[in-house]
Amino acid sequence: MSELPPKTSLRRWFVTTNHKDVGILYTITALFFLIMGGMLALLIRFQLWEPGAQFLSEIAYNEAVTTHGLVMVFWFLSPFGFGFANYFVPLQIGADDLAFPRLNALSYWMYALSGILLGISYFQGGTLSTGWTMYAPLNVPMYTPSLGSTGAILALAMFVIGITASTINFLTTIHHSRAEGMGLMDMPLFTWSILATVYMMLFAFAALLAVALILLSDRILGSIYFSATEGGALLWGHLFWFFGHPEVYIVFFPALGVMLELFQSFSGNRLVGRKWVIIAICLISIQSFLVWTHHMFLTTINLEVKTLMMATSIGISLPFDLVVFSLIYTLIKGRIKFTTPFLFAFGALLLFIVGGITGVFLGAIVLDYEFRGTYWVVAHFHYVMFGGATALFGGIYYWFPKMSGKMYDEFLGKVHFVIFFIGFNAVYFSMFLAWETPRRVFEYDPAFQPMHQFGTIGAVVLGLSFFIMFYNFAKSYVSGPDAPDNPWEYTRTAEWAVSSPPPLENWGGRPSYASGKLEFVSEALTPSDDHDGPAAATDGGHGEGHGDDHIESYPYWDKHASHASIWPFALSLATGIFFFGLSGVSSSIDITTADTLFGTGITVSNPVYPVFTALGLLGIIWTAVKWGLEDFYAPPMEIAERWPFEGVEKVKLGMWFFLASDVIVFGAFISAAVFIRVAAGWYTWEPLTDSLPGLINTFVLLTSSFTVILALVYARRKSRKGLIAYLSATILLGLTFLSIKMWEWHHEIYDVGVTLTQNSHGDPVQATIYYVTTGLHGLHVVIGLLIAGFLLVRAWNGAYQEDPRPVEYFGLYWHFVDIVWVILFPLFYLF
Repeated sequence: MSELPPKTSLRRWFVTTNHKDVGILYTITALFFLIMGGMLALLIRFQLWEPGAQFLSEIAYNEAVTTHGLVMVFWFLSPFGFGFANYFVPLQIGADDLAFPRLNALSYWMYALSGILLGISYFQGGTLSTGWTMYAPLNVPMYTPSLGSTGAILALAMFVIGITASTINFLTTIHHSRAEGMGLMDMPLFTWSILATVYMMLFAFAALLAVALILLSDRILGSIYFSATEGGALLWGHLFWFFGHPEVYIVFFPALGVMLELFQSFSGNRLVGRKWVIIAICLISIQSFLVWTHHMFLTTINLEVKTLMMATSIGISLPFDLVVFSLIYTLIKGRIKFTTPFLFAFGALLLFIVGGITGVFLGAIVLDYEFRGTYWVVAHFHYVMFGGATALFGGIYYWFPKMSGKMYDEFLGKVHFVIFFIGFNAVYFSMFLAWETPRRVFEYDPAFQPMHQFGTIGAVVLGLSFFIMFYNFAKSYVSGPDAPDNPWEYTRTAEWAVSSPPPLENWGGRPSYASGKLEFVSEALTPSDDHDGPAAATDGGHGEGHGDDHIESYPYWDKHASHASIWPFALSLATGIFFFGLSGVSSSIDITTADTLFGTGITVSNPVYPVFTALGLLGIIWTAVKWGLEDFYAPPMEIAERWPFEGVEKVKLGMWFFLASDVIVFGAFISAAVFIRVAAGWYTWEPLTDSLPGLINTFVLLTSSFTVILALVYARRKSRKGLIAYLSATILLGLTFLSIKMWEWHHEIYDVGVTLTQNSHGDPVQATIYYVTTGLHGLHVVIGLLIAGFLLVRAWNGAYQEDPRPVEYFGLYWHFVDIVWVILFPLFYLF
């Protein structure tokens, strides 16, 4: 299935892998979640009309607060920006599509179906009521025992899986598929903002996935990371905020990229200090991982560490100052056109300045003691996150003509901005005035009632403003005037050099910046031949980088690119079914009303949940196999800029990025183990098991790494028998490892009495971190064996003789799994 049905067909939107279609799906779905999150926000504001309970109970209010935060942060803000990224980053860098089109479609469906899973959690006895930060110990079964609470966390985990797929895809695309002559410093600023964002996402969301998996282990398997340790709450804080603070910039950077593009387009002036803005973006991305503890000033962390984090927190404002001044000077030297997109971008700058200044207050330890837990934090947070995202609404007006081929109504757009801006400041600035109100509760001093009522009116005005936007776009799409290829006067990026909307394949010829400006080379010509087609100035001018004509060793240039596959949707659906089933297989269920699952001690509220779990798991395996067997071709760019990864094939580069994120996942698990052990006293623990089984398993896995290498050697020699023999040896060694591990676990559980929550040697948390961490590694081994089995069957049928690269990619994964065990062995068996 490689050909796309027409856009009027519903089937197209389930099978499309084209980046422009996926961008539209992201944008529309994000706007749906905006409505969902906005409705929850209005519930909160109506509850605050007067102090005390109105129409929501305490639990219902906390559920609304929690779901509003989760929906807006995860399911609206980031995906809204990445709707634009999906559509325009390939166009801006001269690519035909993202590097892995099916992976792109998978990321969307994981996102969309995870949102449905979050909505379903409301009907499973109630959803999470912890606040969006899900602080321990509120997140453990003792305090949030409902199935819906587990379902919401599973929805978040599914969302992160999709985000990881998208992150790998964008990193590979930007580093592997830039048009000839477009060095990194030449890229448009929106693409630069996305590059910085996905680098932060690669590491930050891996940490979130790790902490979500640990929490799910507590809730489903009955481990006691966060419920039985004195440092559980502190551990959650460290792991969550290592993700949580970069998330602020992950949300803001796409909006910043839109702002940078719009300030240039509507001032008629190239960004002042462009190179320094790029450097500032890079500095902010790095610094964002060094300030997480300022969210934990009220904890027991010692003052020296808090002081260091205070310095880094205030220091991160300096590169932001540079960006803000660059934007201001760009306007001063420009010829401003006050169109709707520019008004939203300029409004975003004003709102972000307020949010940034009020955030500096929270970076000071003494002031944070006063403001933490109040509406000052709520107001600051919204001025930064939603205020910055105001630029994204400017972006949708800016790119609506390109995406739809129609012009919007400018008057309605300006009316939308005015009402939006008034409503925004009414609802959120009133929070600064009533800042002493405690957050996440509806009881407050009656003296603040006028401010809260004013804020509620502002929230209604803010919500109504979006109906103007929806009406404007719907009316314009149906009966608006046709948009020219470039409706704006001073654009500098490549998407405006093609038709509105762009064709399926993006370009009629090969884009090139070799001459310092955008030109289109006829596909029948070589790079040294004459150029033809429209030309436009590159955003950054001609810079470094070299094309690579021979990056691929196995050319298939005569094949036609594929654009459709049902398997991303099918795999995502199977994953959603599996996660839904897991939500009902939980240690958090009242055992007096539940059944035991196969005598394990894990309980189920309804026998239907294990059925969904089994069906989902079988569906995942089946759809993954069908994915692997599908004849889907996504050709790499033959001539492209690939610095600093020249000579690296795109799938191998994608595998490197995946393994980098997995390093953070395991790093978080290992850090949690070390943190808990240090808190308990390092020398109070002894190894749980005899080291001999672990030592044998170490040699088994190291040997399997050598057999994988030999399998690749024989594949390159086109020896079918050698490839089959060494793949079989790898599988046998992997099964040997799992067999020894299963014997060891059986011995420890049934003979010694060491379970997830019981340790005859001492602290039961030691057993928890041992089983959960080695269990995560065992899951990686199982996944590796499934992949190896797939490769073996394919090799038996003659595959990989001409193209042995899949064996090499599997080898990278398997070597990583082996290296992780080399770290886990001394941690749990020797120290």
